[in-house]
Amino acid sequence: MTVYEELQARGLIAQVTDEEEIKELIDNGKAVFYIGFDPTADSLHVGHFMALCLMRRLQMAGNKPIALLGGGTGMIGDPSGRTDMRQMMTPETIAHNCECFKKQMSRFIDFSDGKALMVDNADWLMDLNYVDVLREVGPHFSVNWMLRAECYKQRMEKGLSFLEFNYMIMQSYDFYALYQKYGCNMQFGGDDQWSNMLGGTELIRRKLGKDAYAMTITLLLNSEGKKMGKTQSGAVWLDPDKTSPFDFYQYWRNVGDADVLKCIRMLTFLPLEQIRKMESWEGSQLNQAKEILAYELTALVHGEGEARKAQDGARSLFGSGSAQDMPTTELTEEDLKEDKIDLITMLCKAGLTPSRSEARRAIEQGGVSIDGEKITDIHHQVERTAIPEDGLVLKRGKKKFRKIVLRG
Repeated sequence: MTVYEELQARGLIAQVTDEEEIKELIDNGKAVFYIGFDPTADSLHVGHFMALCLMRRLQMAGNKPIALLGGGTGMIGDPSGRTDMRQMMTPETIAHNCECFKKQMSRFIDFSDGKALMVDNADWLMDLNYVDVLREVGPHFSVNWMLRAECYKQRMEKGLSFLEFNYMIMQSYDFYALYQKYGCNMQFGGDDQWSNMLGGTELIRRKLGKDAYAMTITLLLNSEGKKMGKTQSGAVWLDPDKTSPFDFYQYWRNVGDADVLKCIRMLTFLPLEQIRKMESWEGSQLNQAKEILAYELTALVHGEGEARKAQDGARSLFGSGSAQDMPTTELTEEDLKEDKIDLITMLCKAGLTPSRSEARRAIEQGGVSIDGEKITDIHHQVERTAIPEDGLVLKRGKKKFRKIVLRG
């Protein structure tokens, strides 16, 4: 099986242009490809994780990835999939977020000895002269075609700002700049980026001629990844300080039965032969598949040691109620009032609810327990003496746990 055929077998490819040329480059390790990451937060999340896995997979096959940080495009904000305009970020925030991305990407991609590049589109976009852009790039874009693009359709009813209308042109210019500077001959992105990517391909061909290599592949995984990366309480982050390895493990351990094999195919590096054997699994075997998925992805993001701790912690918790190896929240004397702490405060302190009102609703709906005992009284308080030396287990719903200990 060729590299391209494996990408197809894993369900990663949705659309392509110039398929035969793309196969030739990828299968022979000649692809110099980029994927863009706009720094909208100070951590990558599961939606980015999909793209990082692809970059790692193709690099292992001898191809050269370019991780493009959107220090320039982040000044505008991608309107794709949005019903309103993104909040504008300061240059300082964008620079900080880019630095955070760099550290996390290095866990997936080998940047040593020129095997991969990490560049920032602020290096060329911020120095562009507006009139020069209008003259050199503007003639190659049809406004009628742009208005039909999928990335703008959701915004037309509420109104699309001229600021965001320029995003497609800037992303297209990225591919043109990367082609000229680094010989980048391929771009990858989610199916929601198809119009923006085609704009880059056409810009290269129109400015440099039809013989210029400029190809696009859109990946179904990116749009699905954005959905996978969201939970009821927010995003699933790759930063362990924002989503602990235990919670990251638990997120994947609790994927739906219908999604587990799809996730294993798309995201893990397990051989397809091994995955095919799992396709006949049913019932309790699907729980085993979920453990495999959760372990493999936690090890990839946080390392083998953290993956083992998360797995052992989950098994011991569900098997015997033990809180060993669970994420821990430490209470101090300042958290206690008259040697007590109310349950709502404890839920917020542990990060199991984002607000006191949500904590109150969770308790009233019977979704909160302490050491296996359901608590429905919103005024419930926990005495100092009720917190064992090795901690108690605070649980919200079926998936969120914290060990609560008292220090000092």
